[in-house]
Amino acid sequence: MNSTKTFYVTTPIYYVNGMPHIGHAYTTILADVLARYHRAQGDDVFFLTGVDEHGQKIQQAAEDAGVEPQEQCDRMALHFKNAWEKLEISYDFFMRTTADFHKKAVQDVLQDLWDKGEIYEHEYGGYYCVGCERFYTTKELVDGKCPQHLKKPEFIKEKNYFFRMSKYQEWLVNYINENPGFIQPESRKNEVLGFLNGALEDLCISRPKSRLSWGIELPFDKDFVTYVWFDALLNYVTGIGYKQDEDRFDKWWPADYHLIGKDIVTTHCVYWPTMMKAAGIPMPKTIFAHGWWMVDATKMSKSLQNIVKPLDLVDKYGVDPVRYYLIRDMVLGQDANFSEEMFIKRYNSDLANDFGNLASRIATLIRKNFGNNIPKGNNPGLDEREIQTNGEKLPKEVQKLISEMRLNEAIETILSYVRSINRYMEMKAPWKLVKTDHEKAGLVLYTAAQGFCIAAKLLEPVMPGKICSVLSIFPLKSENESWGNLISGEELKEFQILFPRIQAAPDKPAPEKNMKTDEDSLNLISIDEFFKAKLITAKILEAEKVLGTSKLLKLQIDTGSDTRQIVAGIAEYYAPEQLIGKTIVAVVNLQPAVIRGIESNGMLLAAKKGKQLQLITTSDSIEPGASVG
Repeated sequence: MNSTKTFYVTTPIYYVNGMPHIGHAYTTILADVLARYHRAQGDDVFFLTGVDEHGQKIQQAAEDAGVEPQEQCDRMALHFKNAWEKLEISYDFFMRTTADFHKKAVQDVLQDLWDKGEIYEHEYGGYYCVGCERFYTTKELVDGKCPQHLKKPEFIKEKNYFFRMSKYQEWLVNYINENPGFIQPESRKNEVLGFLNGALEDLCISRPKSRLSWGIELPFDKDFVTYVWFDALLNYVTGIGYKQDEDRFDKWWPADYHLIGKDIVTTHCVYWPTMMKAAGIPMPKTIFAHGWWMVDATKMSKSLQNIVKPLDLVDKYGVDPVRYYLIRDMVLGQDANFSEEMFIKRYNSDLANDFGNLASRIATLIRKNFGNNIPKGNNPGLDEREIQTNGEKLPKEVQKLISEMRLNEAIETILSYVRSINRYMEMKAPWKLVKTDHEKAGLVLYTAAQGFCIAAKLLEPVMPGKICSVLSIFPLKSENESWGNLISGEELKEFQILFPRIQAAPDKPAPEKNMKTDEDSLNLISIDEFFKAKLITAKILEAEKVLGTSKLLKLQIDTGSDTRQIVAGIAEYYAPEQLIGKTIVAVVNLQPAVIRGIESNGMLLAAKKGKQLQLITTSDSIEPGASVG
């Protein structure tokens, strides 16, 4: 028998009547982070996501588009697949409920339940919401309206087939109470138990073909199709072989985590468990219902036109920062508020300043002072041992938080460790120490680099692309996050800036009347204002032209403590190859600016008269980082 631990995680299968939005993206990224984390721990992982393709809304959408329902489903399924590819979702199987194997398995379950008397025929009158594709009881309506769509449902009376859900009410209440981890978080468990305080009615599980033809036909009555929830909820077991490959099904079931949004708690925590109990299928270990992403404290909806499109964010800022923000800023179980301003603040503080700047400092100082080879970590002192001890404890702390579904806290714990390394670097100042004690400076950089690699490895499930890229520059013995994994004496590969700062566009004030706009006019400032500018020497490492302009060059400069990028309008006066190696004077404490879509973190000094321009340079013997006054 294989002793490897298995881990099975699912998302809801998303309805294909609309494009993927940030709510879909969040649940799927969350599942992906869990799947990637468990793969990194050596577990055998199966990650299922997909789309729900039957029902009245799909039939109507197809009619509106003038196509067959299957074509409508094929189009929309592709949109979700493309979105997940762009968001780097590492699913193992993409479920589609129009697949033949799923339809047959659903019909087999329906036939079994019919044969056992769990399904019966009955005439029923109820309040039907087309948006939810379900009947509501008067108790469930809010002021006579659907609680989700806030519209008055239509009263429909017709013959249908019903599942004896009420039969399992007492069993379900007992099961929830006896298995405290079954429904999480606690608030959702209490919500379900509150719902079960009232009488649980039997569930209508069919629709007459005269009203809805796009669905899985009932095996015992050809004039009806099965209710979409009864169809869709079985995908989590049919997708791993139920009713087809029992060995595969036994390997993966029960699911470790079934992730859902809080708006589908009743269907997944009441309908689904009772259906599985009747069919003799064991319960999943945990159904976890997260909160909603809100915009200005309001739930996203098409009618309010406040839908956040995840792929637009990815196009603008990159996939890894989007994944990071979504996992970092939602406390699982609670609602979270989205704004682009909050995204930029989180990006700049965590990724650009804390994480990215540490990597840049380490790489720059090793390249500059140790021939681009990892220095030795000999004779560590108290400060180094503290970084090491905390780094060795970090993986277990993160593992505990992830096992408790406190992913935002896990990320903050990792970033807290990164900040401690930054403080350690500031205290030891290896850029100064290297001039007096080269070996000690090497120890500091080795310690910082080793600690950084541990933190980076733990962040890889969240930001797989960027982390894979940055870890590839460090010579490591293995892919684990243990201390001592960094190899001294080996070469550090070429480093690229990980997360350039994002400069939010400021609101431009209206120009005052009679304001001078001549660029040659003299603006007087106080001496205090003048000394706020930090002028230092910096060496130009790389230079290249900015595409689409004849005036701009993009430069990578060594400031002595980090490598940064600036954009300068000197292309008409200097060729890129003339600049490499020059020691210039730069202003390094300016707010970053975005020029032609490229971030510039500083400004160089030059003298200009007429058509002549000359860079302000210093002797090459002056080290980068020297103060200019």
